[in-house]
Amino acid sequence: MKARKSKKRAPSFRKLLKTSKVKLDNKLKNKQYKQQSTAKKYRKEQKKLREAVKDVVSKKPFPLEDKKQIFRAQRTEEEEEEEALPLDMMDEDDLQLLKDLGQMPSFLTRDLSSSEPVHVKKRKQESIIDKYEKVPRRLKTEPEKEVIHLLPIKDKCGIIPQTREKPVVSTNEEEEQEEMEFEEVTEDPMPKLTTEEYIIQRQRKLQEKKIHIAALASAILSDPESNIKKLKELRAMLMEQDPDVAVIVRKLVMVSLMELFKDITPSYKIRPLTETEKASKVRKETQKLREFEEGLVSQYKFYLENLEQIIKDWKQRKLKKSNVVSLKAYKGLAQVAVKSLCELLVALPHFNFHNNIIVLIVPLMNDKSKLISEMCCEAVQKLFKQDKLGHASLGVIKVISGFVKSQNYVVRPELLKSFLYLRIKEIEVKKDTEDINAPKKFMSYKEKRKSLSRMQRKWKKAEEKLERELREAEASESTEKKLKLHTETLNMVFVTYFRILKKAQRSPLLPAVLEGLAKFAHLINVEFFDDLLVVLHTLIESGELSYRECLHCVHTAFHILSGQGDVLNIDPMKFYTHLYKTLFKLHAGATNEDVEIVLQCLDVMLTKRRKQVSQQRALAFIKRLCTLALHVLPDSSIGILATNRVLMHTFPKTDLLLDNESQGSGIFLPELDEPEYCNAQNTALWELHALRRHYHPVVQRFASHLIAGAPSEGSEALRPDLSRRSATELFETYSMKTMTFNPPVLSANPSKKGKIFHVDSYLNEDLSQLIRTHCNETTIQLPLDFTRYLKTSVR
Repeated sequence: MKARKSKKRAPSFRKLLKTSKVKLDNKLKNKQYKQQSTAKKYRKEQKKLREAVKDVVSKKPFPLEDKKQIFRAQRTEEEEEEEALPLDMMDEDDLQLLKDLGQMPSFLTRDLSSSEPVHVKKRKQESIIDKYEKVPRRLKTEPEKEVIHLLPIKDKCGIIPQTREKPVVSTNEEEEQEEMEFEEVTEDPMPKLTTEEYIIQRQRKLQEKKIHIAALASAILSDPESNIKKLKELRAMLMEQDPDVAVIVRKLVMVSLMELFKDITPSYKIRPLTETEKASKVRKETQKLREFEEGLVSQYKFYLENLEQIIKDWKQRKLKKSNVVSLKAYKGLAQVAVKSLCELLVALPHFNFHNNIIVLIVPLMNDKSKLISEMCCEAVQKLFKQDKLGHASLGVIKVISGFVKSQNYVVRPELLKSFLYLRIKEIEVKKDTEDINAPKKFMSYKEKRKSLSRMQRKWKKAEEKLERELREAEASESTEKKLKLHTETLNMVFVTYFRILKKAQRSPLLPAVLEGLAKFAHLINVEFFDDLLVVLHTLIESGELSYRECLHCVHTAFHILSGQGDVLNIDPMKFYTHLYKTLFKLHAGATNEDVEIVLQCLDVMLTKRRKQVSQQRALAFIKRLCTLALHVLPDSSIGILATNRVLMHTFPKTDLLLDNESQGSGIFLPELDEPEYCNAQNTALWELHALRRHYHPVVQRFASHLIAGAPSEGSEALRPDLSRRSATELFETYSMKTMTFNPPVLSANPSKKGKIFHVDSYLNEDLSQLIRTHCNETTIQLPLDFTRYLKTSVR
């Protein structure tokens, strides 16, 4: 019969490769378990033997004679058994061993009664050597050899894999090398440097690091697709461990990476590839571009995580063990990190992880550090100004609204003031122009065939092709999409504003809310106007608001009524009364800053609503404004007189205030708070004659101009730079905040009457002209009021 072939095959090369150290360890463990089990069995047998011996000893002993008889009987039985057994079954060596054991007296003479279990009192008395001996031995295994796979050889039988062992440095040689290095280090200790040597060494290290950063950055900029891996090397320098230059190097690397990402980032968002796209074959150029985009996104993500960690460490005052930067340096690093995030927020609103940057920046807008808060607020305002589409603005508004609500409306007003920089009004205007300029329709082929010749059709085709290309080049988001985004953005803004009006009326956010409502009042739904006006009037009457906040309420109410509110039949007489009553709260002290808001309110209340304003109301406001101009600073007087000039042009019949004769019945009641019933037609603007002798030349000019009836031509007409500007612009132009001085401005000599000043530089053209006309060379004697004004200006 033929021998069957064994089905068991020899292990293949791959199976041999799979044999690892884990399998060898398992084999060793199995072997140890077997040894332990055999030892356990042996101990059990010994225990049983000792118990049997104890039973025998505990029995009653027989007399000696009986013992001999029993022994003889047992011996005869054994001999009979031996005779019955075939001796051929045992070896000679075994027989000899049994005979020797029988002749040994130790087994018979030993006192078996003392036999006890071995483990009763042995554990306490065991020596260290016995314990060590009991530990199971581990077989020495050869270290696993690393294998280098070579190219396989193809034969008739099949493919034969080829391998080669990797040369491994022996552990003895490695230990010797480490000992040699340790000896070298210990033999040459670092010499102590002086302060000058230390500074020179630090400068040298810093210069080397700067050169290395510049080399990496220039290589990445020259060919980003090929050198994208160098971004990782540059980013690794954010963990610089040299304590001498760690802080400066980390700051330089942060700024360098920020500028690099701004330069090499594409103008589109990179999406992750699908499984089918990864599996499909593409050209080399496409594959190279994919690798570049993937590397760029990953490195950008890690960079943002590093910046976030730096800010968190500074916030938590968390000092890491492996960190070489002190806690004091954390603030500087955090400021640079925040600056980098702000730059990326503004520069890359279209790129990946922009929403993550927004989530980091918005809480920092409310930070205790004024520098970081201002930095983040400015970045958000820049983003709002340049965002034409509205995607980024909507994301920021959502995060700010949620953050304000989570903080229970206890945040900085700057967060809500940033809403004023939204570009929603501009895009609404652009929408109208787009509707007016409808896109041009192209002619069909039949129309061309009928009306044009062959040459004209050829030119027309080329012209239409060019127009299509230009339209694609100027492509923008559809107006519907823009309107949808801006509607959602405004809804979030108004939700935030109305929540604060309802729940946090005593909050310092109220002025910002009212200012925002005033700006976006033309976009509020008409249905909410009645409720809003009631809320604003309630706030004013509550008496819990400051004067500035009350002015904001008035300004907001009239902005609402001047837009879509024209269709509503509402007479806001209570708001006119409130402003007329509180005008005298303005003075030359702290409230002079509120004059700008008052001028804006007057413009909206009287000039823009001229058809709804009676003549009695206009006369009362002109008279009260002239009285107010006497006891405010010159910049405020200029703005108030400019407003009066506009009112006299808007309401021509108010020139009766320039006549001394009374024009009606009754007596003027200046203390009455109702502008309709104070009989302002029975008074005259005598305040203009006092202002005509004012020390400020522009105030003098405006007073003379108004006394003459505010003519547009003639000798009493204003210069173009004064007549073409609004009251608010004139107030800002002549405001003391905008005046610059080259110290020392004036030097006083109090020895003579009044005060003598030596003029070194002038405030502006009008003051310099005044000084030149009245001064003797460089010396001038000025009144005390002007002296006080100059002192305040210099301060």
